Amino acid sequence: MKTVTPARIRRLEALLSDARRVCIVVHTHPDGDAVGSGVALLAYLRGCQGLAVDLLLPDPAASVLDFLLPENGVTLASADPAGAVSRIAGCDLLFCLDMNGPGRAGDLEAALRASAARKVLVDHHPNPEADWFDLAFSETEVSSASELLYRVLLALPGVGRADRLPMEVLTPLMAGMTTDTNNFANSVFPSTLRMASELLAAGVDRDALLDALFNSYGESRFRAMGCFLDRLMHITPDGVAYAILDRRTQAEFGIREGDTEGFVNLPLGIGRVRLSVFLREDEGHFRVSVRSKRGVAANRLAAEAFHGGGHACAAGGKLHFPQDIPDRELAAQYVETVTARFMRNEAPSQDTDRI
Repeated sequence: MKTVTPARIRRLEALLSDARRVCIVVHTHPDGDAVGSGVALLAYLRGCQGLAVDLLLPDPAASVLDFLLPENGVTLASADPAGAVSRIAGCDLLFCLDMNGPGRAGDLEAALRASAARKVLVDHHPNPEADWFDLAFSETEVSSASELLYRVLLALPGVGRADRLPMEVLTPLMAGMTTDTNNFANSVFPSTLRMASELLAAGVDRDALLDALFNSYGESRFRAMGCFLDRLMHITPDGVAYAILDRRTQAEFGIREGDTEGFVNLPLGIGRVRLSVFLREDEGHFRVSVRSKRGVAANRLAAEAFHGGGHACAAGGKLHFPQDIPDRELAAQYVETVTARFMRNEAPSQDTDRI
């Protein structure tokens, strides 16, 4: 359903007109789309609307995204939780970007739910908690939150064209769309290519952007990638590739946030692999990324086996221990069991006693 309608844009205009203090919140472990859309909206509201705005990141983003962040206006909630909660409590307009509900904001969820501010959603994930928001721009047939935000901004009075937006808005929008499509490898729609063309015509330096996004990692990422492909990746008879990166191996390679971005996509280059599952150990749980080829529902597996969700071919979730599995050492066995059932069109069981 198309949600960028004249009536909704008029409602957004009214909310912006009444606002005095704005907060923008994105999902935990923010990726390029979360950071890109958040920074773009921050720049637009400050530079074009003259509003006081704070962008809240629940956790640190990958260091390769640092070039997108302005010198001020961004609060890292994990480093300053009291400050983040105070900013949410003090705002009268709240934007949630690239997440389908406040539950995706991690430790900020309680503060979001307690907020009396008007709330606006801009998101492209399935199953939005739309009724919680005063205004929801939510569409799944779009590459990214950045693309949807771009369409919202174009629809506002006085905009209409990309070249009427400042580069501080356009560049992060291009970054968010580029990263969420894996550089146009997935989730690409005709509107996505139109957006890219319009941003290029408006002057976005895509070559410099690609260099910053994909050619600025530390050596540790590539050492770890070799380990991922050589030692960690396993392929089951059902065409499922999976890998588990435990904390010891992360320490061995000096892995930082963002260093494993895209690893889950690598096995899909193998002809017989139809589904890829990547587990990265965190405190008391594994962060799970699921990717699939067309015809295999990554989001269904994520929902049924890993408390998650997402898009048809790109999803994520978590696997807790000892709640889901008695011990972290049983993660591989769990993955093999639930994916075998899943690939045979059986719902994965959460009964870990059978593993």
